[in-house]
Amino acid sequence: MTDITTIHQPVLLGRCVDLVAPALEKPGSVVVDCTLGLAGHATNFLKAAPNARLIGIDRDTEALALATERMRREGLADRFTPVHAAFDAFDEVLAKLRVREVNAVFMDLGLSSLQIDETDRGFSYSHDAPLDMRMDVTQSLTAQEVLATYGQDDLARIFRDYGEERFARQIAREIVARRAAEPLTTSAQLNRLVDQVVPQAHRPAGNPAKRVFQALRIEVNGELDKLASTLPQIASRLAVGGRIVVESYHSLEDKTVKSFMNQGLKVDAPAGLPMIPPDAEPFFRELTRGALKADEEEMAANPRSASVRLRAVELVRPIPERRMRQLEHRTDHRRQGRNR
Repeated sequence: MTDITTIHQPVLLGRCVDLVAPALEKPGSVVVDCTLGLAGHATNFLKAAPNARLIGIDRDTEALALATERMRREGLADRFTPVHAAFDAFDEVLAKLRVREVNAVFMDLGLSSLQIDETDRGFSYSHDAPLDMRMDVTQSLTAQEVLATYGQDDLARIFRDYGEERFARQIAREIVARRAAEPLTTSAQLNRLVDQVVPQAHRPAGNPAKRVFQALRIEVNGELDKLASTLPQIASRLAVGGRIVVESYHSLEDKTVKSFMNQGLKVDAPAGLPMIPPDAEPFFRELTRGALKADEEEMAANPRSASVRLRAVELVRPIPERRMRQLEHRTDHRRQGRNR
């Protein structure tokens, strides 16, 4: 069996453990890793917190199987519960496991090494492969289907909003013009098309198609909507003293996480009041002072850490019902705005 510790380098591992472990000191503590992957972070959480148990959620069945075997080999299986699901099923997962509240929740929103390094799913623009891009291969929507069936306006919106691609409309127009004669089915085809559309003088560093690939992956897997709907679910299940720790890898993810956390870090009352109502007090405490980034040493050792933004908060008091409704409402509003 392949040693997955040699193909998977957890990003900001030490900092993540330092942020998660203090919430897991009491016997019976529960940590949820919403993006289990190959369990690089998860195994270290359990080693640092011998009183805790971990629920590992992942929508990738292959990664889940490898992570489960890793837990067994490292003697941690008795404190580990694997769950095949997308992380926006957070409430449902806890309900099925009869877990009322948790003490820490971790999310690593980047692609796992398994997904990047496998060449048969089309996640990477550096390998020629079918344009699949499904994290959960049991779902039906693929990148091929998006490119074959979405209209020009929808394709342009995806490339612009999810990839922040300057030439989104031109790329979308070219896809629609070509696809009847030449369906886009492989990463090499998409690479060539984008290469022909994006002017040489306006290309980003690296492959000019990287933003288009990112946008397709987000669309196929519903990543931003899932993230926005999951964060309030996490907040509603967090015990006082519990922590939320999130690693993001592009600006849209980080903006979603930052906006959510900021709602709990600020007073929710008009300025100038003689006293702040209890239900308007902040309910989060910031643990990272903004976003933490990888240092030069880690970026040199693990280039995939270059774009990481790590944010963490601690719940310092129960979230008032009014504030919880606000979290859920603002999440729905942002999702509707993206879908217009």
